[in-house]
Amino acid sequence: MKALTPDTLPAPFGAYAHGVQAGRLIATSGQLALAADGNIPASVTAQTELCFENIRAILAAAGADFSHVIRFTGYVTRRADFTAYMAVRDALVRDLAVKPASTLLIVTGFTRPEFLVEVEALAMTPH
Repeated sequence: MKALTPDTLPAPFGAYAHGVQAGRLIATSGQLALAADGNIPASVTAQTELCFENIRAILAAAGADFSHVIRFTGYVTRRADFTAYMAVRDALVRDLAVKPASTLLIVTGFTRPEFLVEVEALAMTPH
């Protein structure tokens, strides 16, 4: 196994890797909208975009991209935010021949109240 912790992401909050590659399989930890400089965007759209950008960096560390994603799992804290989350996700996968499986859950909260969304991915490297 290989840890995937790109330098462009803030350090993990605890004893875990942002992603793990086991053979061709890539699993990301849930990505919160925390920029490398510690900033957290205010809007759910901006947070969702940052979560997916963090996932993009983790996948790239393994030589993969969104076309290699098998499944996204998203979490939002407010039912009203699922539309904004889906708009960002849908734009990222719009041109993919095979869209990844996807689950979206509404949860009561994350480690800090400023976080509105979290996203994780499961992917396979191209070779």
